[in-house]
Amino acid sequence: MITAAKAQTLVGLYDAPEILRVVNVWDVVSARAVAALPETKAIATAGHGIAASFGYDDGATPREIMIDMVGRIAAAVAVPVSADLDDGYGDAGETTRLAIGVGVVGANIEDRLKPLDESVAAVAAIVKAAEAEGVPFALNARTDAFVRAGGRPVPESIADAIQRGRAYLDAGATAVFIPGILDMNVTRQLVEGIGERKVSVIGLPGALAASEYEKLGVARISYGPLPQRVALTALQELAADLYAGGVVPGNLPALN
Repeated sequence: MITAAKAQTLVGLYDAPEILRVVNVWDVVSARAVAALPETKAIATAGHGIAASFGYDDGATPREIMIDMVGRIAAAVAVPVSADLDDGYGDAGETTRLAIGVGVVGANIEDRLKPLDESVAAVAAIVKAAEAEGVPFALNARTDAFVRAGGRPVPESIADAIQRGRAYLDAGATAVFIPGILDMNVTRQLVEGIGERKVSVIGLPGALAASEYEKLGVARISYGPLPQRVALTALQELAADLYAGGVVPGNLPALN
């Protein structure tokens, strides 16, 4: 089964000594452009980017639209695809089944700091659904312990992330995604508390470089909506230049 084999490949990339670097995409053409690079070992979709493409706020994309798009992306590339599936749309198990059905072999599903028992139950439902499909699904269970922390002290967020992370791993998650600008000290504590090669981070302005996170034992780094923002910035700058009397640059690669 091709899907199961891709899932196993993705799980292996989390476990490998090298940090898994995934550049987030939002549609088929962006996925193909990234997948064409020899360095690309896996693709991750950006829920924020897909939402923006369809005119929705982040987290508000209807499930049928999200599943359709991540399925189109998975069908367009040969490498494993991990999808951002928001909070699981109220039924994380069924959402996982639908995602596997369109060729997705891993996912980020966020807890939005719901009660711990409720969040653990969602992780367990995802794992159970994947097992029923015969796919070793690479669940990158996201906790919003930092991005939804409000004004609480950082040590409390670290403790919360560690407690949730351990619980998600015990329930069968592959890794724990902790978005936020994580410095060296915080990252070290998270890795020590959750486990080597079990923490996933996001590359943001002000965060560490991928190589620095790798030395700290982080499993994966992704970039969320930022690749789309870079692409849109280039588009807007080109449009401004054309309005000012410029011309389209020569020697553009035919990526579309």
